[in-house]
Amino acid sequence: MKEKFKDIPVEEDTKIILRFETKIEDYEVVYEKWYWDGIYAESIIFFNDDVAELNEEQIKNQVTQNTVLLKDNSQMTFKRLEKHTFVNFNFVAT
Repeated sequence: MKEKFKDIPVEEDTKIILRFETKIEDYEVVYEKWYWDGIYAESIIFFNDDVAELNEEQIKNQVTQNTVLLKDNSQMTFKRLEKHTFVNFNFVAT
C-alpha cells in the first residue's frame, strides 16, 4: 500500500473482505469490499489531497462514470474524513 493509504480508518465492527489499490482516471484510489452489521458493501477511497478541487458530486461522478462494479440503481454514500474520502455503494442487506 502506498504511504497515503496506509492509515485508512476502519470502524471497529467492520470486516474488510478485500482491499487493493487501483486507479480511476488519473486518481489513485483504494477499492474495498466490506461487511458491517448485516450489510455487505463496497467503497472507493480517495486521498483528500488528490481530490481537493472536487466537490461531492464531482467525486461521485468519477465513481459512477469509471467503476464497472457499480450496480444499476445502487445508492451511494459520501464521507470525507481527515485524510480520505469514501464513496460507498452496492449495499446488500443479509
